[in-house]
Amino acid sequence: MCTAATYKTKDFYFGRTLDYEYSYGEQVTITPREYPFSYREMGEMKTHFAIIGMATVIDGYPLYYDAVNEKGLGIAGLNFVGNAVYREHDPERENIAQFELIPWILGQCGCVREARELIARLNILNVSYNEKLPLASLHWIIADKDEAITVESVADGIKVYDNPVGVLTNNPPFDRQMFALNDYMHLSARSPENTFGPGLELERYSRGMGALGLPGDLSSQSRFIRVAFVKMNSKSGESESESVSQFFHILNSVDQQRGCCELDEGTYEITIYTSCCNADKGIYYYTSYDNHQITAVDMHKEDLDGKDLICYRLICDEQIRYQNA
Repeated sequence: MCTAATYKTKDFYFGRTLDYEYSYGEQVTITPREYPFSYREMGEMKTHFAIIGMATVIDGYPLYYDAVNEKGLGIAGLNFVGNAVYREHDPERENIAQFELIPWILGQCGCVREARELIARLNILNVSYNEKLPLASLHWIIADKDEAITVESVADGIKVYDNPVGVLTNNPPFDRQMFALNDYMHLSARSPENTFGPGLELERYSRGMGALGLPGDLSSQSRFIRVAFVKMNSKSGESESESVSQFFHILNSVDQQRGCCELDEGTYEITIYTSCCNADKGIYYYTSYDNHQITAVDMHKEDLDGKDLICYRLICDEQIRYQNA
């Protein structure tokens, strides 16, 4: 499964974990402004905002998992199995396939407000990219420096929720994820006070006891609660290195280690990659399961007026620096 989060210091940061049992050959992918997006039912988008993110590229087409555009708007799609419902063609709406939603929005929207207006006209089609790729059941977090929303296409239509915590995991639907935070309103980064009962002498025997009860398992609901708590209480300096470092610490709180989430077929779900994008500067940072060194790709060091995709394969081998070499 997956977790996405936002973070703001001097700049705005957006990223996610991809938790799965195998890779689809994802790459850091820059789509320049003149790359022609051909949509199944909406024709060709010949010019658009430049985009950087993580994608599997098939037949020259970027299937984005998460991305930001040059205006600072970010989107990530996360598994939403059992709840996502897509539809047949609707002549009264703008018909976009599920795999087209990220470029459709990032190509023409500069902020969440504009994305809301576009989503109000959307119908998400029940169409897969090809016969070899199953139709992914997803919901999305869309965010800029000022606000975040969650978008879900479910049985009774497209739902758009304000997302005040700037966090998303998988199931259950987002309104239920948010409601569950009510059970944890007592958690605190500070040491607790003894309110158990009058006259009973109780001690704090450890630091961090204000967060007793914070879920530690790998379920999507527990990851939502845990990363929301960590994100909402995070403190860091405003420099790029401090901000990026803290963002990775936020998402590392929900890392999935090989062996801890066994699937039916005897394979294991792991955190394949973790991303952090400075949405203001267009710099995409990532780590992979076997490479903890942060790697960066700066979209503004490329030709953003070109027509061809620019792709960087992930560095997946551990990079170890010997201090006494």
